[in-house]
Amino acid sequence: MTNKVGGFDNRPVQVGTDRSIKRSSSATSATPSSAPATGTGSNVQITDSARQLAALEAAIKELPAVDEAKVADLRSAIENGSYEVDGASIADKLLKMDSELHDQGN
Repeated sequence: MTNKVGGFDNRPVQVGTDRSIKRSSSATSATPSSAPATGTGSNVQITDSARQLAALEAAIKELPAVDEAKVADLRSAIENGSYEVDGASIADKLLKMDSELHDQGN
């Protein structure tokens, strides 16, 4: 299944060290029909920042989505009645988040 938004094929790109990437023939051209195409074999250079971002993304994908040990500890504490809610801490965090959101809006 491919997602196409605005005529672009948004499949992930594999990042290599010094390999050039060529546009596939199945991708739709983003140039208007009246403008001439610049060539079908254009090379794309991947920056070091893009390589680092791809490496970070791969590392994050390897992390578990849920900390099973923490979930088990919380479940056990709730079941045996020892889990305590710190309302003051929750309120402080909500106020801090509200303040940060307000600061971002200005």
